[in-house]
Amino acid sequence: MDELGIGSRIRHPEFGVGVIINVKPKTYITVFAERGKIEVAKSYQNIEVIDAQPTADDQISYADVQKMFTDIIKKYSDLQETVPLHGRWTGGKVVLYPGNTSMKPKEIPMDVFFNKIIMTRDRLRVMEQRINAHDKLSEEDKINLQQYLTRIYGSLTTFNVLFKEDEHHFVGEKGAKES
Repeated sequence: MDELGIGSRIRHPEFGVGVIINVKPKTYITVFAERGKIEVAKSYQNIEVIDAQPTADDQISYADVQKMFTDIIKKYSDLQETVPLHGRWTGGKVVLYPGNTSMKPKEIPMDVFFNKIIMTRDRLRVMEQRINAHDKLSEEDKINLQQYLTRIYGSLTTFNVLFKEDEHHFVGEKGAKES
């Protein structure tokens, strides 16, 4: 199958009819009427092309434009996203008990602990941006490094209970894409 461009309509045996809204090196970001936005592997053989649109080197999706502006604002301003702590944890604390009972436990206020998690997430995002923008890494190297970052995000999903809003959650490999 030839490369499909943004706006192409496809039929997926499980997800139904969809429209490609973004093209990545190995996947199509597709919005399906019945299932919403899903990332579909280009190598997936059971896609029926309903209406193919040509690819264009200068085509850019709305999501790409939005990400560019967001990245510029983050890079050149001191603004930092406010991420609310889930209310049930407000005023709480994390207590670490050492295995040696003669030693005192370490108490960390929950807001301080949560802030460290947010700082870790933000630094991972900056690393992700730098990988994507790196001019000497091959596309394959970028994809491999992205996979490591996705696994890191997956390791941090335990902390999602602390976030008030789902949109701030860490997402690992299982939540990142479906085929």
